[in-house]
Amino acid sequence: MKKSKFSEEQIVRILKKVEAGAKVGETCRKHGIIEPTYYLWKNTAKRDHQKGPKGTTAKRDGGN
Repeated sequence: MKKSKFSEEQIVRILKKVEAGAKVGETCRKHGIIEPTYYLWKNTAKRDHQKGPKGTTAKRDGGN
């Protein structure tokens, strides 16, 4: 797979701009990416966030 021209920090910054209320299409045009790339980054960040340390899936607390 081709290496991204954006660093991880830049991707996070772009995702946070949209999360803060900026429009997806406008933000994508400003940074020179297409909307499917934005949503791919978003889904990847969400999946990575759900993983626990060392890539293991975090255990869910049973409410106890």
